Amino acid sequence: MDLYCVMGNPVAHSRSPWIHARFAELAGQPLRYERQLAPLDGFAATVMAFRAGGGRGCNVTVPFKHEAAALATWQSPGVALAGAANTLQFDGEDIRAYNTDGPGLVADITRNAGVELAGRDLLLIGAGGAAAGVLGPLIGQQPRRLVIANRTVARAQELTQRHAALAAQAGVTLQACALDAPELADGFDVVVNATASSLGGAGVPVPASVLKPGALALDMMYGPAAQGFLDWARAHGARARDGLGMLVEQAAESFLIWRGVRPHSLTVLVELRAIVDSVPKT
Repeated sequence: MDLYCVMGNPVAHSRSPWIHARFAELAGQPLRYERQLAPLDGFAATVMAFRAGGGRGCNVTVPFKHEAAALATWQSPGVALAGAANTLQFDGEDIRAYNTDGPGLVADITRNAGVELAGRDLLLIGAGGAAAGVLGPLIGQQPRRLVIANRTVARAQELTQRHAALAAQAGVTLQACALDAPELADGFDVVVNATASSLGGAGVPVPASVLKPGALALDMMYGPAAQGFLDWARAHGARARDGLGMLVEQAAESFLIWRGVRPHSLTVLVELRAIVDSVPKT
C-alpha cells in the first residue's frame, strides 16, 4: 500500500489518520496513513527518512509549515505567496509543496456553514503559518475588508505587504493592526482565530466588539482546544464554529493532490463530528 502521514510536534492528537483511512475506504483507494512525530530541530531529517522508507507524501502541521515550504524543490503558487505549506508530495527526486488550508477553510465556511464571504468584513487573528496559509484564498473570495490582527504588528504587516498585489487585484481592503487596535471596534461578519491561544488554553486575544450581531466566529482548533473560543463567541451572540470542517476539507484537498480523486468530505465530516462530540468533555 502507498504510505502517507501527518507530521508535526505534537501529533498524537491528530484525527488525520482516521480521516484519510475513511476517504480511502469510500473512494476505493489502497493506502496507509500514519502519524509521524518530528523533533523540533529535526523536521527535514524526518521527512527525508519517511520518504526513503517508501512514503509518498505527508501533511504538515504545527510548527513546521514554514519549514515544509523551504524544504520543497517545487512550490505551488499558494505556497510561494504564503511561505507556508501543509502538504508535501514526493515525486521522484522532487518534493512538491502545496497549501490546502485556505481552500479547506473557504470550503467549510461557504459550503458547510453556508456563509458567503464576498463583500463581507473579515478579521483574521494571528499572523503565523496557519494565517499565512489561508490569507490568499480568503482574499480570493473578494471580501470588502480583511484585517489581520496580531500581537506583533510587524508580522501582520509583512503578511499584508506580501498579499498587497493580490488584494488590489481582488478589490479587497487589506489591513494589519494590533490585537487592541481601535479599528477592531467596527465589527466583522466573520472572525477566524488562527492563533495558538486555544491550544495553550489562553483567553480570547481580541475584544468582543469585533463581533457583529450574528457573526460567524471560527477557531481553527477543534475539540476541547477550541471550547474557550466557542463559548466566548456564543456568549456574545455569534455563530460559533470550530475547525473540524476545515480539517476535513483541507484533508480532502490533499487527498485529491495525492490520489487524483476528490473524496466524500461531507460524509466524513458528519461521521467525524459524531465521534468528536461523543468524547466526554473534561
